[in-house]
Amino acid sequence: MSKQNREKIKVFALGGVGEIGKNMYVVDTGEEIFVMDSGLMFPKEEMLGIDIVIPDVTYLKENIERVTGIFLTHAHEDHIGGLPYVLRQVPVPVYGTRLTLGLVEAKLKEAGLLRSTELNLIETNQKLSFNSAKVSFFHVNHSIPDAVGIAIHTSQGVIANTGDFKIDHTPIDGQHTEFGKISALAEEGVLCLLSDSTNAERPGSTGPEAQVGHEILDVFQVAKGRIIIASFASNVHRVQQVMNAAAKTNRKVAVNGRSMVKVVDIASQLGYLNIEKDLLITIDQANDYSDEKVVILTTGSQGESMAALSRMAQKSHKQIALRPSDTVVIAATPIPGNETSVAKMVDKLMRTGADVIFGQKKVHVSGHGSAEELKFMLSMMKPKYFIPVHGEYKMQKAHQKLAIEVGVEKDNIFIIDKGEVVEFANGQAQKTGKVPSGNVLVDGLGVGDIGNIVLRDRKLLSQDGILVVVVTISKDSHQLISGPEIISRGFVYVRESEALLQEANTKVREVLEKCMSENMKEWSSLKSNVRDTLSQYLFEKTKRRPMIMPIIMEI
Repeated sequence: MSKQNREKIKVFALGGVGEIGKNMYVVDTGEEIFVMDSGLMFPKEEMLGIDIVIPDVTYLKENIERVTGIFLTHAHEDHIGGLPYVLRQVPVPVYGTRLTLGLVEAKLKEAGLLRSTELNLIETNQKLSFNSAKVSFFHVNHSIPDAVGIAIHTSQGVIANTGDFKIDHTPIDGQHTEFGKISALAEEGVLCLLSDSTNAERPGSTGPEAQVGHEILDVFQVAKGRIIIASFASNVHRVQQVMNAAAKTNRKVAVNGRSMVKVVDIASQLGYLNIEKDLLITIDQANDYSDEKVVILTTGSQGESMAALSRMAQKSHKQIALRPSDTVVIAATPIPGNETSVAKMVDKLMRTGADVIFGQKKVHVSGHGSAEELKFMLSMMKPKYFIPVHGEYKMQKAHQKLAIEVGVEKDNIFIIDKGEVVEFANGQAQKTGKVPSGNVLVDGLGVGDIGNIVLRDRKLLSQDGILVVVVTISKDSHQLISGPEIISRGFVYVRESEALLQEANTKVREVLEKCMSENMKEWSSLKSNVRDTLSQYLFEKTKRRPMIMPIIMEI
């Protein structure tokens, strides 16, 4: 029996399907496991107090001896941001291109993991050999340099992942999508394609980056005062366009925001940013120049509350106070889910009197291909099976329709959820169950210690507040000695609700005396009775359900 007939290959996502962010895709040949990307996702509104969300890597931990490594497509946070957390649980080699590894190094150094992690530099003309498969790469255009697609050459055919891509015929860095390699993969036989679904709902094609450069230069030539321009820190092409426009209009650039400073420093050191000598100044030096000579390049294009641009909008930035003569340019579009926070920030920026450019000029284009580009990639790859990834469910469905239009059979398209396994045997595919998957919530230093119960409690506290009921009981006589004392936080204003709380106090006393007269000594029963009685009374009076926390002390 040939290896192809024996081998069963599993393909599944631990993140990046049914959601934006947290990208992590796995190919398990049975003998070895290949992991593509290790991203994070920013918390949804209902995830109160959570900093970031990362994939559940239980499957990788349980099979760590078979994991060959984590292969990175590019250096955006939704593809590399989970590495410091994942590598603590699954310490395996990491593979990436030059700029990708440069930004990963800084991230791992900060986390204290750089020395213990094996980083392997890849070139797009390399083919890495492992026991059960070979791995090759092809360059794609995206909003950050050094982005690649990944092809895993198995005994049954190629399993390809496009990574994030668009088709730009006039790329800023002169690096074109490697269509020759894509054609070669198609000739070899693409068993399954995983492709970026982010813009599957958008008709036509995504605009070229070069067009943005012209628009930014136009803004720089017209603006009379300072220019404050916000962008994704990792959008190195956009940063380069800002530097070019500043040089042409004889302005100095002050870089603001921790992540922006880090990316500019690393990208310029590695040669991905060309910055004219003496173009950069510090934020403090910006005050030494007249307004028409200054550009401030900053973070905060997504309305993040603690980012530099938001602090400027709230007039809480220590070094930069916005003036009516300023021009504020937001060179980014909101990530799905961030629309509200961006709109609020734009409103606050406009209240300062500054001229805000957002949406009305082409000062940003997406880094993701629209419908026509996605169809072109499918036509080039000619996959037998197709799994739309990197997108919410509606985006995956839109991508499915595009695939059917270009000739992929509907039965050969799998729209999967996190953990759902597509298994290939003898070149045929079917869904075969699930592996452990889900969200791991990071809150401060805690990783995975916040679950649904804690989030439910936080939501309850945020909605209806808390009542703490303190009573003291005699251990010997089993009588109420002091209390009950009721403390309200976030439920009602005590001074205006004295009658309500006094009646609540009486209800608690009555239920405790009843329980003790019946010789009920179990604290859990006493607390449950107090909680039930008080909850029912307060809901009747206020139609609210605060969290009720009875505290019983025994002396």
